[in-house]
Amino acid sequence: MQFQRYAIYYTAPPGPLADFGAAWLGWDVATGLPVRHPIIQGLKDNIAEITETPRKYGFHGTIKPPFRLTEGYTSHDLAISTKALCRELAPVTLDGLELAQLGRFLALVPKGDTTALADLAAAAVQTLDQFRAAPSDAELAKRRQANLSARQDANLVKWGYPYVMEDFRFHLTLTGKLEKKRAARVLQALEPALVNTLPKPFEINHLTLAGEDSAGRFHTIEQFELKG
Repeated sequence: MQFQRYAIYYTAPPGPLADFGAAWLGWDVATGLPVRHPIIQGLKDNIAEITETPRKYGFHGTIKPPFRLTEGYTSHDLAISTKALCRELAPVTLDGLELAQLGRFLALVPKGDTTALADLAAAAVQTLDQFRAAPSDAELAKRRQANLSARQDANLVKWGYPYVMEDFRFHLTLTGKLEKKRAARVLQALEPALVNTLPKPFEINHLTLAGEDSAGRFHTIEQFELKG
């Protein structure tokens, strides 16, 4: 399969969390197949509607945001370097995951000290940046519509994405933008459904190289164990 962009993600290993994420979003990034949405007791909102925006990315936490390959490199080159990087990076263990409302969308966020995770993401952003094609003027302008801070704009110029380095906040997105009261309502309905699903502790033992197909949906290309 040909891919138009690539990204380095955390994706959940097989188990309850991965199953929930794939069903909730309606797309399984591991298999590259659509999944039937679950029935959540007490949730009156249309799951397909509120998950439309994040669906194409699959259930994931971004480590290095999506990018086009720069000229002269292949996806095989990227995979080799990602594997080499993961041999140097240590696994990360956090206290757990919790459901949170981040502004206008819902996500799962890590509990506890996230310094090691932020360091891991920074290493991936920096080490693999040679593979990233520079964003176009149109892409830069689109990002800047989000009223970026000066530091975020500097990140955008240097790394191709605003929310990296000091502005990195790991999360596994569950919805698109919702009106705040609606987001709170969906959160209240989701919390009981996740009681036996969220891991404690939350361990990141591998990274996933993912690719975006011509329809804009991401697929797992290869996973690499963290061995540092």
